[in-house]
Amino acid sequence: MELSDLRIFLAVARTHGITKAAQELHTVQSNVSARIHALEKHLGAPLFRRHARGVALTTAGEQLLPYAERISRLVDEAHQAVGDEADPCGPLRIGSMETTAGLRLPTLLAAFAEDCPRVDLSLITGPTQLLVRDVLAYRLDGALVNGPVRRPDLVETPVFEERLVLVTARRVADLDAVPRDPRILVFRTGCSYRRRLESILQARGAIGVRCMEFGTLDGILGCVGAGMGLTLLPAAVVERHAARDQVRVHELPEEEAHARTVFVQRVDTPPSPALTRFLTHAQAMEQGPHLLRMAGGASAATG
Repeated sequence: MELSDLRIFLAVARTHGITKAAQELHTVQSNVSARIHALEKHLGAPLFRRHARGVALTTAGEQLLPYAERISRLVDEAHQAVGDEADPCGPLRIGSMETTAGLRLPTLLAAFAEDCPRVDLSLITGPTQLLVRDVLAYRLDGALVNGPVRRPDLVETPVFEERLVLVTARRVADLDAVPRDPRILVFRTGCSYRRRLESILQARGAIGVRCMEFGTLDGILGCVGAGMGLTLLPAAVVERHAARDQVRVHELPEEEAHARTVFVQRVDTPPSPALTRFLTHAQAMEQGPHLLRMAGGASAATG
């Protein structure tokens, strides 16, 4: 079994067709068919079944798929690991909570892109629970999530500290005016701030907390300002947001107000030079903009 055969298998699985895979790989259809046939003969099982719209994985093909993805990824990581660390290159897949993406990442990504122009960085936003799942499934190289995560198969590095506040419509002068069955406006299931908000409200005697899920920060703050409910967010997010004049911010006691953003990555996957450089920039950003500017120069100098 050769690596090139596995990559042809992955291309066919990804495109659901022999012809499309051949086009993607810049080769002829007969070559793709022959290599798939040879791989099936070597493994002793058919990997695809043909239908009117192309091909689909058989049970054996579905079993091979995660191993082929892992082998291909490990080979790419090996190339990166022994490459020139002073000039990282290749793909880097990072996940982030929506609030962190809006608050922290514009400055961070700009500095990282300037420092590592040959890295093709892709960013996926989502709730902590789903991002952790994608890191564990090797779909992301790492993610910025709410911590602590405390999983033995993940390495987590503290990156940012956030001060959380409750956010309501402006007409809500104090939290005593919040009903005992409040409606909370949050990101979809798996959001760590959602669980934190439910606990905060229940500690204050709330019962029957109702929930509305949103996909964007704009949607949450806009509806909070319209009086549809309340939410929990980092204070800096509200301060920077266009809707800040439409909402009221309520401070929380110290024991409830702090949240830590951590960077998680798999413990069994050595970090690529690009991932190491990204984490260096993230940690420098928390310590101050001047250190963020220095991170690129220092990492390039030490290579």
